[in-house]
Amino acid sequence: MMQWLIPCVLCGWYISRMSSAWHTSGLLVVLMALAVSMQAEEVKEKSCDVIGDESSESQMEKALLKKLEPLSQMRFNTTVELGTTENYTYHFRMCREVDSSLHDFAGLVQIDRKTGKTTVVGRINETQVFNGSDWIMLIYKGGDSYGRHCSGEKRRAVIMISCKQGVTASSFSIISEEREKEQECFYLFEMDSSVACPAEDSHLSIGSILLIIFASLIAVYIIAGFLYQRLVVGAKGMEQFPHFAFWQDLGNLVADGCDFVCRSKPQNAPSAYRGVGDDQLGEESEERDDHLLPM
Repeated sequence: MMQWLIPCVLCGWYISRMSSAWHTSGLLVVLMALAVSMQAEEVKEKSCDVIGDESSESQMEKALLKKLEPLSQMRFNTTVELGTTENYTYHFRMCREVDSSLHDFAGLVQIDRKTGKTTVVGRINETQVFNGSDWIMLIYKGGDSYGRHCSGEKRRAVIMISCKQGVTASSFSIISEEREKEQECFYLFEMDSSVACPAEDSHLSIGSILLIIFASLIAVYIIAGFLYQRLVVGAKGMEQFPHFAFWQDLGNLVADGCDFVCRSKPQNAPSAYRGVGDDQLGEESEERDDHLLPM
């Protein structure tokens, strides 16, 4: 009896340990999944937020931001050197933070290449956007405040996106910095992109629709008539063409009509060629060559 009791006790102890291990492993998996999901939420990049409450946001601006979405995964840089005192590099992202680890909504920043100082020119949580026929204007407001310029107001970046077919994005550069005013100062940038181009009109014109309908009817007429003539009537050769006699006569009539309309001379005009008649030959000469013949 003791021989069977000891193995059973060991088996129960082993099963309980295995069950506890599986329980611990499952708990670790759940905790890891929660940690990954929380980290994903933290890492998720913020996008442009147009100015105003959610209920009063412009639907047109939202549509334009959606149009710019293909450029959101791209980064743009440009460098400008003004004399010996100012040497800057600008980093720009379309409706995304330049550095998501900072969580400051910076969409366009200026870095002093000499001192390494970073200045936020515009933030994506204060966005305005509008467009024309072949351009889109994107504005980031809420940048860092000016020091001694522009009455100390906050900076803002204006990005002019011009239409260029076949180019996703290129030629990002700074045009100017307007900072000599008392208010409404800005940094002006420009770039080329096909997303600013107007949508191509793919609708068919009325003439194209009528032409397609006409061609379709002709194709149906020829195919159906050919099958009827061949399978039902039993026609062979050219007779398989539907209404062959009618089209043959029509061709002759058209030819006669063209001959009548396009003829360059009237019907009663004399022919350019005349046969030689007896009256044109004149009278036979009385002089004969009889004296040349031998007697």
